[in-house]
Formats: sequence, C-alpha cells, structure tokens
Amino acid sequence: MKILLLGKNGQVGWELQRSLAPLGELIALDRQQANGLSGDLSDLEALRITIRQIQPDIIVNAAAYTAVDGAESEIEQANRVNAQAVQVLAEEAASLDAWLIHYSTDYVFSGEGVTSWCETDIVSPVNQYGVSKLAGERAIAASDCKHLIFRTSWVYSARGNNFAKTMLRLARERETLNVISDQVGAPTGADLIADVTALVIQQVLKHPELAGLYHLAAAGEVSWHGYASHVIDFAKASGEELAVSMVNPIDTIDYPTPARRPLNSRLNTQKLRDKFSLHLPDWQNGVTRMLREVLNK
Repeated sequence: MKILLLGKNGQVGWELQRSLAPLGELIALDRQQANGLSGDLSDLEALRITIRQIQPDIIVNAAAYTAVDGAESEIEQANRVNAQAVQVLAEEAASLDAWLIHYSTDYVFSGEGVTSWCETDIVSPVNQYGVSKLAGERAIAASDCKHLIFRTSWVYSARGNNFAKTMLRLARERETLNVISDQVGAPTGADLIADVTALVIQQVLKHPELAGLYHLAAAGEVSWHGYASHVIDFAKASGEELAVSMVNPIDTIDYPTPARRPLNSRLNTQKLRDKFSLHLPDWQNGVTRMLREVLNK
C-alpha cells in the first residue's frame, strides 16, 4: 500500500510520519520539491502531476493555510490552498479510487451557544479561514471520492510554537497576564490526531462504509484562560522560575484581532468514538505530557 502524506513538517504532519509509517510505503512531502515531486498546495498543476506520478492508495492531507488573521487579507491564497488544492486532491483520489484523508476545523461553525457541535449541525463560519476550510470540505463531498474528514480544534504539539510555550515565555517575563476566558474548546495534541488517523484508516480499509465526516478532539473543555492557568500551575509545580503572579481573565472583545474568533469551539466526538470504538483522553493528559517534554528540553 502506498501512502502520500502532504504537509509532513507541520504539527500534525510530523506526527503522521510516525503513525503512518507501519501501514505501508510512505511518501511524505512538504512545500519544497523533492525528486521532481511537489507537495506545494499553492501550485495546483504540480500537485496534480505529483499525485498522478505517485499513484497512491491513500492521500493524507495535513497541509493547509492556517494563518487565521492573515486569511482576512489573503483571501485568494487561503482559498487556493484550503479549497482549490483540496478539490484537486479529491478529483485525483476519485480518479485513482484512492482514499483521501483530510483535516478541517471547528471554525466552520458560528461559534455560538454552549453545546458541542455535531457533524450534522448547520455550518456558518465567521471568518475567511473558516470559509476556505468549509469550501475544502464541500469539494471533497462533491467529488464522491472515498474520504475521511476530521474536524479538530486547538491543535498543539511539542514541536514548533504553540499556546502553552507562548504562555511559559510570557510567564517568565511578566508579573501579570491577560488571557481570553470566553472562548471554550479542547486542546488537542497532534500526536493524538495522528494516532487516531492511523487506527481509523486501518478500519475503513476493511469497512469502507465507515467513510465520512468525523469530529476529533480531546475530551473535556476549557477556556484559553483555564488552559494558561493549567500550564503555569504545572510549570510552577515542576520547579520553573516564573515572574507571573496573576493570570487575569478577559473577554474576546477586549482583545481585538483581524479575524473574528468563535466563542464555542466544543466538538461532539460521539460519532467517532462509537463507530471506531475509540477512547479519547482528557485534554489535560496530552497537555501535561507535552509540558513535560517542553520543560525538560
């Protein structure tokens, strides 16, 4: 079995290199050309040629335009990567009778209310990033290719930058931090996403009727303020010397950004857990493990 992974150096892509490797021959690409192959989602023709050259059995797309604020001004680029390129992947997957595995976001929803979003809920993105990701989802559905779409939220990993690392850096520099408290979701580790992906792929190959759209996030919920407090409390308990003495909760309206953020990023994962007999751990488990790795470096 031949697997094409796009976005190999991103947070999820890096972990997918590990989780997918035992499943078959893995060809992992990023934006840089390698041996005449291109994983650059902004170059649609090169992307199409690459897929036809490799002829994979499975395409896993972990690449995306993820600059949420940037998408407000770079609408064309966000749409090209998150929608048009995904349409190319879907069309080529359908032509090859290959599986397409793709990652989307809770940002396809309005962010209103306090109830966890189900896969069947009405979509209504509040920013251009969400609009572009929703267009990608719809392109896959329209192609009729065999697919899995995982909507996830608040993704982090020990590799690269993340919210927890930013909080630790600021906590070393400042006595007081102001952190948003009215946005709620579940921090979800890239390693968890990658491991679930590998497990689900193995099952859908045997049971293709399980194809479709699923919500994938860690269990539980927390605000960004609660998340920051967890990070700082753990660091202090681990002996880190921090300057911070107060973490103040603030509302989203007090921290304006170019792109509007959804207040409710909760995702209902019941469908995924039931269909694949999976247990999704509490968000604290993954964050604590990530912090141990980060603080021991």
